[in-house]
Parts: sequence; structure tokens; C-alpha cells
Amino acid sequence: MLGGGSSLQLARIAGIRVGLNSSWFLIVILWVYWLQGSFADALGSDGQGFTAAVLAVALFFGSILLHELGHAFAARREGIGVEGVDLLFFGGVTSMDRESRTPGEEFRVAAAGPAVTLLLAVAFGLASAASGGTDVVSNALHFRVGGASMTQMVLAFSAGANAVLFLFNLLPAFPLDGGRITRAIAWRLTGDRHRATRLSGMLGQLLAVLLGAFGLYLILARSDFGSGIWSLLLAWMIGGAARAVVAQSTFTTRLEGVTAADIMDSEPVTIPASLPVARAYEEFFLRYQGWPWFAVVEDDGRFAGLAHRAAVEHAAQASTATLAIRSLAADAGQTVTTTASLESLLASEALRRVGALMAVDAEGRLRGVITLEQVSRALQARLA
Repeated sequence: MLGGGSSLQLARIAGIRVGLNSSWFLIVILWVYWLQGSFADALGSDGQGFTAAVLAVALFFGSILLHELGHAFAARREGIGVEGVDLLFFGGVTSMDRESRTPGEEFRVAAAGPAVTLLLAVAFGLASAASGGTDVVSNALHFRVGGASMTQMVLAFSAGANAVLFLFNLLPAFPLDGGRITRAIAWRLTGDRHRATRLSGMLGQLLAVLLGAFGLYLILARSDFGSGIWSLLLAWMIGGAARAVVAQSTFTTRLEGVTAADIMDSEPVTIPASLPVARAYEEFFLRYQGWPWFAVVEDDGRFAGLAHRAAVEHAAQASTATLAIRSLAADAGQTVTTTASLESLLASEALRRVGALMAVDAEGRLRGVITLEQVSRALQARLA
């Protein structure tokens, strides 16, 4: 699955933060508790049953981590920034800094995770078969006493768990990967991302209803409380995510047509890049008290970066006072094109951090400044 969340950092893999959500610890304990009895009965030993359960759970969540890393590396290949991977009690999520911009991009990122899971199912299955033969694997997979060793049982369980995860995750319903693949296909066919998103979200809501009904059936008709509650939890999570994406798509549709050029201040106060630091401090920072920064532009209008008050004040009092202000200008991703949509502005981390964005044209010339207040006013006007 794709998404986001906060968690306790476990490690970094190829620069990608891997975290554990607090709910993960609870489900690990429950899984070990549920599995150890079945493994113990099949292996004839409580000690081996507990060890097998721990190994099986570790391999399963290791498989989920590889699944999410599949999404993460595919996203990187598409030029999408990856903020991290979180393991949760129902699986995992990959946090990305933006949505896909094309159907092909969406399809490749969404399909990468299931592809990894399928490879793991095949690999575990082949390893289990190689170690004990297909009959032993079948017995191990069904927790039947049939000469399977602990290693064979754990490998067989891992193969089956990944196979089930692969098939379930390909259901064409958001937020499952199958739902994102469905959205990519519908997006390609209709040319309308929001329409495709709403379709995937509605399928997700339908799946939630079916899972909820199945959970109630298990509890009321079969007295299978464990599986029933698990099914109801899945229904609740999938239904909530599906409703949220439909609502977000409807909201985003109402923002269409508004660009950075429509809301920016087209005549911002700027500092010439060649101006000495001391003069820039006197003529701008002392004159405009309270302004934390100014945009710095070259003679041809190209944006050179932002000059921040603290850095300029320090330099103005030092031996660097005669240097050009461009030497202090810093650009930490605050620029957007004048054609950037209001939706993309709302998702900008730089806008939240700095409080403004610099709108530039194709040649990098500064055309205007967009502040949080301007974005807020535009949003309110569009939704009114």
C-alpha cells in the first residue's frame, strides 16, 4: 500500500527511513500467539512451535518491508521523493512527496510492490519444495503432521502468506495496490485522473462492505471471533481510506483551473543580486523591519535565491560586507512554475516551511511571490 504515517525509526535502507508504528508491536504479539499453537501441534514441541511462530512472523513482516521498498525504489525511478516506509499492524505504507503525474507512472509504482510479493512467494515455495518435496510442503502449509521440519514449515507458511497477500492486494479497490492499478488503467482510458480516483475509491468502499459482512458472518454463524474481528478491522480501514480518497478527489476537482499566476503577487520587493551585503542590509532589511527574507534576482530577472535576515545581518557586520548579496542567497526548493496548480501549492512542503513560494517562468525568471495567506484566500474563494 501507499500512504504515510509517523513511527519509531528502525533503520535506513538506501537512504529510506524504515519505521515501526506502535500498532505493529501489538499485532506481532498476537500473530505469534495465534501461530504458535498450530506450529506446536504440527511439530510436536511447544518450544519449536514458539520458535517457528517467531520466525514465520519475522519473515512475513520482512516480506512486507520488501514489498514497500519495491514501491519506494519504483517511485525513485520515476522521480518521486520517498519520505519513508512504515510497518503497521495491517501491513505497511510508503510515504511519497507527491502523487503520480501520469497513468504510466502510477501503474509502475503501484505494481512494483505486488511484483516483489509474487517473487517472494515463488522463492519461498521453491525453497520449501527443495528442502522436503511437495508432499511435505503441502502438509506443512496446512499444519499437518507429515514429516515436515521446522524450517520446511516456516518456508511453506511464508510462501502461502505471500501468495495470499499478493492475491488480496491485487483486488481492484483503493487503497490496495490493485485499486491503484485500476485507477491507472481507468486514468489512461478516460484521461481523467479524478474520475479514475473516484472509481477506485467506490470499489474500495464496496470491498469494505463485503469484508464487513463476511466478518459478521464469521462471528455470528461460525463463532470464529478471531477471523471475524480481523475482517471487520480490515473493512473499517479500507472503507475509511476509500471514503477519504473519494472526498479528496471531489475537493481537488473544485480547485482545477487555479494556477500560481492567478494568485501570486506579480510585483514583489526584490534585491538585485549584485548589491553589496552592507547596502542590502541597510536598504532592505533595516527599511522593511519584520521581513524575514527577500528574493534575490539577477539583472536578467532570474531568481538567485532567498536572502535571510539573520545571515545578512551577520555578514553586514563582518569582513564579508562588500560581497554581493548573491553569495548569501539560498534556494532550498522554494520555486514553482507560474502554471503550477493550486492543488500542488497546497501540497508544497517549502510553502509550509518558508511561508512563500517563488513563481518563475521557463527560463527561471522571477514572475511573482505566493504566500500562505494568498493560497488560503484562493482556497476559501474557490470553495465558497
